[in-house]
Amino acid sequence: MSNDASSDYARITRAIEYLAAHWREQPSLTEIAGQVGLSESHFQRLFTRWAGISPKRFLQYATADFARSLLREHRALLPTAYDAGLSNPSRLHELIVHAEAMTPGQVRRGGDGVEIAWAFHDSPLGTALVAVTPLGICSLQFADSASDRRVAVARLQAEWPAASLVESAGQTRRAARAALGGLGVPEGPLAVHVRGTNFQLKVWHALLGIAPGAVSTYEDIAGCIGQPKAARAVGSAVGRNPVSLLIPCHRVIRKSGGIGDYAWGSTRKEIILRAESARGA
Repeated sequence: MSNDASSDYARITRAIEYLAAHWREQPSLTEIAGQVGLSESHFQRLFTRWAGISPKRFLQYATADFARSLLREHRALLPTAYDAGLSNPSRLHELIVHAEAMTPGQVRRGGDGVEIAWAFHDSPLGTALVAVTPLGICSLQFADSASDRRVAVARLQAEWPAASLVESAGQTRRAARAALGGLGVPEGPLAVHVRGTNFQLKVWHALLGIAPGAVSTYEDIAGCIGQPKAARAVGSAVGRNPVSLLIPCHRVIRKSGGIGDYAWGSTRKEIILRAESARGA
């Protein structure tokens, strides 16, 4: 990134963190702009360009019972039944994201013969590792510190132990922009290349059926895939999602209306949900 782009990214990050922390006070545009050292007009343009919605609109969706209100509005839209044709783990249906599962042979070989390009990229949601195979994005992990970055690379290597990993921002930049530029909503069709058990693939397909701005619960997803008593196992599968945002595990909340856990932090999850809800209203 250029120095200007890096500076813009830092300002947007501070602004979003400030909004998430101070929404109860309903800060004015002047107050928010002052937190990042910009004029009102400059900040308004910058925030809208990066986040896709205005600061005022973002703030409108920052309410105490935000997640519960989504459930009350019946926005938990899932397919009425799991497509039996997807019991074959070789692929998932193309929705917003086309997910290509590793073949059984690739799983056995641990990715032997596959070259994976990876790099860290900045975004309005923070720095993330983005890794791609010839078939699509195979890893998207947020990394907020140097130690997080080391863990992210180690996790990628563990998932693909026999693959050849090549650090290359040039090869991953386009995928990173498409995946991360929309604050949770991919900018155009994307392909992902994932490894999972049959059960995990069913859960991930159900997640792909939740529209931006909508939410679901672990219990709803368990019912969707025909295993209504498997809510706990669904939670585990959601947590194993290797491509956060793209397979939208952030759209799963507790049936009580609580935001729930998120591998990359509950604040980040809430920010993504608020932005998606504002865009879809």
